[in-house]
Amino acid sequence: MDAPKLGSSPRIAVVGGGPGGLFLATLVKRALPEAAVTLFERNQRSDAFGFGVVFSDATLRAIDEADPVLRDALRDHGRHWDRIDVLSNEQQHGFGGNGMSAIHRKVLLGLLQDNAEHVGVDLRFGTTAPPLDQLRNEYDLVVGADGTNSSVREHLDSEEPLGHEIDTATAKFIWFGTTHLFDGLTFVHRVSEHGNFAVHGYPISNELSTFIVETDEETWRRAGMDAFDVTQHPGPSDTETQAYLEKLFADDIGEGKLVANNSRWGNFRTRRTRDWWRGNVVLLGDTVHTAHFSVGSGTKMAMEDSVVLAAQIARAATEGISLSDALGAYQEIRKASVGKIQRAARPSLSWWEHFGTYQRTLDPLTFTFHFFSRSIGVEKMAQRDPGLVEKVRAAWIEQHGAAALDSTIETHSASTTTFGRRLELVSAENGTAHLVDRDGRSITAPIITAPIIEAPATESGVASARKELPETGVVVIAGSGLPRTLLAEAARLQESLVTIMSGPDLAADDAAETVLLSGRADAVAAPKETK
Repeated sequence: MDAPKLGSSPRIAVVGGGPGGLFLATLVKRALPEAAVTLFERNQRSDAFGFGVVFSDATLRAIDEADPVLRDALRDHGRHWDRIDVLSNEQQHGFGGNGMSAIHRKVLLGLLQDNAEHVGVDLRFGTTAPPLDQLRNEYDLVVGADGTNSSVREHLDSEEPLGHEIDTATAKFIWFGTTHLFDGLTFVHRVSEHGNFAVHGYPISNELSTFIVETDEETWRRAGMDAFDVTQHPGPSDTETQAYLEKLFADDIGEGKLVANNSRWGNFRTRRTRDWWRGNVVLLGDTVHTAHFSVGSGTKMAMEDSVVLAAQIARAATEGISLSDALGAYQEIRKASVGKIQRAARPSLSWWEHFGTYQRTLDPLTFTFHFFSRSIGVEKMAQRDPGLVEKVRAAWIEQHGAAALDSTIETHSASTTTFGRRLELVSAENGTAHLVDRDGRSITAPIITAPIIEAPATESGVASARKELPETGVVVIAGSGLPRTLLAEAARLQESLVTIMSGPDLAADDAAETVLLSGRADAVAAPKETK
């Protein structure tokens, strides 16, 4: 049954006092001064778990147009940078042209709280929201903005499934702060006797930086970091891990110390939800969707949800459209944007699930390029930072004697074969590919098609396909997207095969050169008809 229409003076309950909930409450109250907007937050006003939140300069327009609070907060209290650095094996390489800002989460929450209070939102901190059935009866609209462990979502889902799906990453992560001030977003890679660890570090004030650490589960267990009970109530932090990481990254943080705040290991969970509303209850932010923190979009997505939802609520209250139409429009608009971000985040999340392999097998400059090219090609990188791309191209020429697309490769089996790295796939029959390079030299090799499977089945699909790889020689990896990339990387970096990545998209110079410079394959091939 459709939800009723809102009047000009609706009663609205917001459950959850994070950035998304506070921003929505403010926007709605400002648009509808006669509305009674009440926000319930179980934590105290001064409580704030976590450290910094980060935003890309290129993605803030919609939020700034709705309310300047975030823009002003970043300007007055945040830190800004343009360059992202990667440190590996004592070498540091940077990628400019990436304007970003960050602010302490506690500071941002305080400003959003003041903003909401100023426009007349009834803020109830230290107050658990009444049961959902009671809220639905007492309020015209209930907004669930209570995060990943949302009680509002769980209640709705228990009545009738919302289509809520969770994909759990294999990598482990833990969130600290540090009194060391990084210059900007910096990725620091260190190897202990137990394995690979990596830091995502960035400044969030003049006194503190965020310090997120990732590792793989095997390394985590070898280091004894599985001893801490992560199921206990929020509050206690893993001090054993804190001491271990302070020692491992001592050269990187100098005299700085790690700062704990409910710091404990976890696995990132990507959340997707089919239905974002039901009746007079609607959900926003982490309650219905998440994207890996390496793309810095969680808080931004929640606040963008708030902008669209507030506009639709205002339409329902002032233009006479039904609440169901308004909430349906909100879901349709935001689902498209969120889906795009989640698709872009998948290669980044995957990179962090395999970063130890890349760090151990690629030289520091190639490793840096491999990292940044996980989501964009070499031409776009050159537009942002021509210096980095020039350095990578020069290093390739120094090693191989010619530019990537003009260089050759040798294979050694019964005899030595030389062929160009830019190939044409003439045929692929009975498991064998026939390829020809620009100079007419031909080569045959077994061809394996990477499974095209969406996560989480992707990993298991690639693992199965690896069993088909030959023990030595040359292999062609066909297919598309992330599964093809992962299988090609496994063949080249872990099985030491001469690896040719094949697909219609690799007819483009940009895609082909990016694959070669990043070390994802030794050569590329495209079907003859696509060239």
